Amino acid sequence: MAAVPYGAHPPHQAPAPLAVVSPLFCASYAVPLTVTKKAISRSGRDFVVTDGNGAEMLRVNGAVFSVHDHRVLLDAAGQPLLSMREKVFTMHNRWQVFRGDSTNASDLLFTAKKSSIFQLKPEVDVFLAGNHSEQVCDFKIRGSYIERSCGFYLGNSDTMVAQINRKYTATNVLLEKDTFVVTVFPHVDYVFITAVVVILDEIHRERFDGTTIFDIVTDM
Repeated sequence: MAAVPYGAHPPHQAPAPLAVVSPLFCASYAVPLTVTKKAISRSGRDFVVTDGNGAEMLRVNGAVFSVHDHRVLLDAAGQPLLSMREKVFTMHNRWQVFRGDSTNASDLLFTAKKSSIFQLKPEVDVFLAGNHSEQVCDFKIRGSYIERSCGFYLGNSDTMVAQINRKYTATNVLLEKDTFVVTVFPHVDYVFITAVVVILDEIHRERFDGTTIFDIVTDM
């Protein structure tokens, strides 16, 4: 999946602006975000997101020895932008995302979950807070996350709003860092896309380490 050059306007781009968190996080050009994920994080920073110049834009907190059911997305100054929480006892790995560090229902922005329980390459559906019926998703992620080659689409359409591509460097291999580029298309909320990437990683990790397989009861 070829990456879109910085500042380019890809075909079939989303309507402007597509703001889930805030219009402040929507650029008029394609924004490349480099996401670095550490295999083991002693500082509690599982992900660091930098811009095209290498400046830190976002980070995600976490702990080595903790239940992987809660994440907070912070800006470069350490201020919470989003709080991500996994609902327990669900078959579809349902995650809820709230504004700031809140977990109040009134601050819910969107929900993300696996499209189906039985998938070789799990697709993830995203439903905005106003989509109460959840009959049709607002966004869908398709592709292979393990190969770091995924597309983010507007609903069930072929309109791509972001994509993931792996980034190989000798330093990252030696330091056991997983680095990939997330290209956010014009007029699309890059904070929203970053949060979905974190959830996608959590769903993928749980799929392979079996942390929730004995806790599944029913989707809620």
